[in-house]
Amino acid sequence: MMEARVGIVVEGGQKALNAAHGTVVDGGGAAKFLPHNNRRNQQQQQNQQQRQKSQIGSVHQLLAGGIAGAFSKTCTAPLARLTILFQIQGMHSDMATLSKPSIWFEASRIVNEEGFRAFWKGNMVTIVHRLPYSAVNFYAYEHYKNLLQSLIGENHSGNASKNLFVHFVGGGLAGITAASATYPLDLVRTRLAAQRSAVYYRGISHAFSTICMEEGFFGLYKGLGATLLGVGPNIAISFSVYEALRSFWKSQRPDDSTVMVSLACGSLSGIASSTATFPLDLVRRRMQLEGAGGRARVYNSGLFGTFRRIVQNEGLRGLYRGILPEYYKVVPGVGIVFMTYETLKMLLGDI
Repeated sequence: MMEARVGIVVEGGQKALNAAHGTVVDGGGAAKFLPHNNRRNQQQQQNQQQRQKSQIGSVHQLLAGGIAGAFSKTCTAPLARLTILFQIQGMHSDMATLSKPSIWFEASRIVNEEGFRAFWKGNMVTIVHRLPYSAVNFYAYEHYKNLLQSLIGENHSGNASKNLFVHFVGGGLAGITAASATYPLDLVRTRLAAQRSAVYYRGISHAFSTICMEEGFFGLYKGLGATLLGVGPNIAISFSVYEALRSFWKSQRPDDSTVMVSLACGSLSGIASSTATFPLDLVRRRMQLEGAGGRARVYNSGLFGTFRRIVQNEGLRGLYRGILPEYYKVVPGVGIVFMTYETLKMLLGDI
């Protein structure tokens, strides 16, 4: 669920860079000396040029965001796989023999038993997932934003609280839409990453066909409820913590680099949202693996029944298995996305 905090820090950083570069839009003051028809024609041409630039900028922003997200996920893939492996511990294991999670021990096991490349198991699905997710999220947000603004009305478009409402609700709905549209890829990625030495799914296409054959089409949507339930809290916590920290930081140290402030606050808000929503993420992973590889189902009581059973068998700490590698990937993940995004936007802007 890193997408929400990444979007927040990138958006905040983009505003910072625009301010730092002194971006100014020419108001066309010289046009007031032209005849009325000329002014109108010039205004129409300017509007058309602005729309074209906006469309080109949107495509560049979409490509930059998708590529930056894929690159960041690739860099942090080893930590992401460790998180998944820890999250599913206890699902098929006897709790009495379950060892205490150790990042170093599990990393050593992966290298010795599966080879170094195994840290990137399932990462190709993640890369394939990024661009459609970014595209759906981007265009869905624009659609929901326009819809909400039309419902609120033109007179309230400049109101700060109304704009915050549009941003938050539009972002939440866009996140739900994108997560639902691309969810099968996320499930396949989990199943590929969860495989150890024994390989049941030989690749992306084999995983899709096997799941559909053995579990039916809706087997690709196991755990979707936990995902959708976590979208709202994730965005709310990321956004509110980010804004609160940024406001406090700027009030105490107004001369600090705005880009550095955005990166630091984005990382801290990511840690906060990860902590709050990690139990939902763990339940999602376990539900995604229900019946995987021909194994018997473990949880047959739905989302809340799964929560209850995990707490009964593993205690509250069981809901936070794998939280440490999740923390470790937040700061580099946000930083890599931000820097890659800005670099790609500059390169694409020159094309």
